[in-house]
Amino acid sequence: MEIKDTYKTLAEPSEETLLKEKNSKFFGYAFPIETEEAVKEILETLRKQHSGAGHFCYAYQIGTDKISFRANDDGEPSNSAGMPIYGQIQSFGLTNVLIVVVRYFGGTKLGVGGLISAYRTSAQMSLEVAEIIEKTISVHYLITFDYKNMNKVMRVIKEKNLELISQKMEMSCEIEIATRKKNAEHTFDIFNSMFEIGIKIKE
Repeated sequence: MEIKDTYKTLAEPSEETLLKEKNSKFFGYAFPIETEEAVKEILETLRKQHSGAGHFCYAYQIGTDKISFRANDDGEPSNSAGMPIYGQIQSFGLTNVLIVVVRYFGGTKLGVGGLISAYRTSAQMSLEVAEIIEKTISVHYLITFDYKNMNKVMRVIKEKNLELISQKMEMSCEIEIATRKKNAEHTFDIFNSMFEIGIKIKE
């Protein structure tokens, strides 16, 4: 079975999009994120920017192996906002993404069907203007060895095109490397079979 070691996310935050529906305004935003903390910060910024808005509905998904996601209706009828937004993250096949739709109420009720459609469309618009990129999932290893084995280790890193993240060079050396997930097991085996060299996954 081939290991999937790429995922799609956003290169940078999208431009603001605006959808008008029966005098209600829906501002859409999409952001690349790595952590749930980032969600809070972005929401705070948008709340300041749109202090007169009634609803800040959002959905996000984080992770590649372990997925965590959340959909929030922020006071709109249950499942009329957060889930339609989350559906767009799924239909674009993205992860590490947050979409926020900010609604200004225009005086006319849209009904649940109208809301679902408006939030879905607004989320879709924000992703259509965003730049979607493919990223590689890496596995990080710590390699430990005595200084005298330095050349041996460096040769493998070079031959296998491994990414060097950090290095501590003293009498006993420690190097952090990253490799594509699909090559991870092979990389581990090479170092693991070498004499006087330790390797472990960096959590």
